[in-house]
Amino acid sequence: MDGFSRNVLSSSLVAVLFFFLLLSFSEARDHLVGGKTDSWKIPSSESDSLNRWAEKSRFLIGDSLVWKYDGKKDSVLQVNKRDYVTCNSSSPIAVHNDGNTKIELTNSGAYYFISGAKGHCEQGQKLIVVTLSENNMRRFMGAPAPSPTEFEGPAMAPTSNAISLKASLVIAFGVLMGFFI
Repeated sequence: MDGFSRNVLSSSLVAVLFFFLLLSFSEARDHLVGGKTDSWKIPSSESDSLNRWAEKSRFLIGDSLVWKYDGKKDSVLQVNKRDYVTCNSSSPIAVHNDGNTKIELTNSGAYYFISGAKGHCEQGQKLIVVTLSENNMRRFMGAPAPSPTEFEGPAMAPTSNAISLKASLVIAFGVLMGFFI
């Protein structure tokens, strides 16, 4: 194999690897809240807060949050921002108490969760997750995740979905491969 053919083959392999790397960013993922099964609890310190975990993570439309907890002792309440701040559990958007809760993130924006166990929210058992649209994900690539407290405003409907991103990547890959062949 001559040097030109080797360079073309090498470039093609790099393009294929890059394509699959980009494709993996658009796949919906399940995120175990806190990264472990016993995370839905009163944090032992501010640094143990679930919001610290969320700030280090990237959430996209189509991803899901998964909680593992004792459903007889606790629950997960999805609430609005005001109820999150005040730990008001009287009018939640949704109540989950099965011990194995999975919530799909269907819109970009902030999602607010508090514990349904009496007094737990006031002691820090709560979570804000900011879901990025694909456009925002591209903008934030390489930048730190936005702090939940920095994100203001209601969750908005997505402007595109993972399928359209995949289609764009397939077309770009085809054009790129045509360039090398």
